[in-house]
Amino acid sequence: MQTTSQRIQHYLFTANLDHLIPESAAIETAIHAFVSALGNLPPDFNLDTLYTYKVPMLSEDGTCSLIEELAPQPYDIAAILGGRSDANTRKLLLLNQLVEHAIQLTGADWLGIYQTRKSKLADPVLVKLAYRGRPSRAEFPLNETFATGSTNSTVGLSGHAKVIDDVAVHTAASGAFYVCDDEVQSEACVPVLDESGKVLGIIDAEAAPKAFFNINRMILVVAMALVVPALLP
Repeated sequence: MQTTSQRIQHYLFTANLDHLIPESAAIETAIHAFVSALGNLPPDFNLDTLYTYKVPMLSEDGTCSLIEELAPQPYDIAAILGGRSDANTRKLLLLNQLVEHAIQLTGADWLGIYQTRKSKLADPVLVKLAYRGRPSRAEFPLNETFATGSTNSTVGLSGHAKVIDDVAVHTAASGAFYVCDDEVQSEACVPVLDESGKVLGIIDAEAAPKAFFNINRMILVVAMALVVPALLP
């Protein structure tokens, strides 16, 4: 079994974040802090708020969100998780506690945890399990076509992290980016991996200021990615 230090270094190499290897000790400290915080935050989520959330309407072709127009029905995670259960409820509560703690520490405007799952049509997708911020798309298709316009899908397919310091510059150079908030100028999207390097999901974080995700904030995002596998339903 790998030590925490070995897990961190393996993750950083696999996720194409090896420039953070000098920060391994700080990442390990952040991991322990996140784990210690789980269960200590007020469990102020009822079942409906754990399992359902508002989502924007999608364009006719499904390629973009209509940011200011919410769907009449909230998205229900229970369907893709196989129903509500004590085990799923416990996992979702822990994931929400992790997101709440992380967004307070990073100061990000938006932060969410996604898991790779099969949609109701049996297609591979990233499904949003827990988040803080504006309503956003619930499922991101995991295919090369959709990845041309989505950082989430790109990272979900490649297993390589993407950090965007200036969205306008990035998109002008034909970089993938899915707009959920016109004010967002920075994004950090990192994979959630198992010990073999298989992609289990992603963590996506966004902020209005440019170059927001500096070394200190990336330490926290990476630490989250290493905590999440044990919390997935």
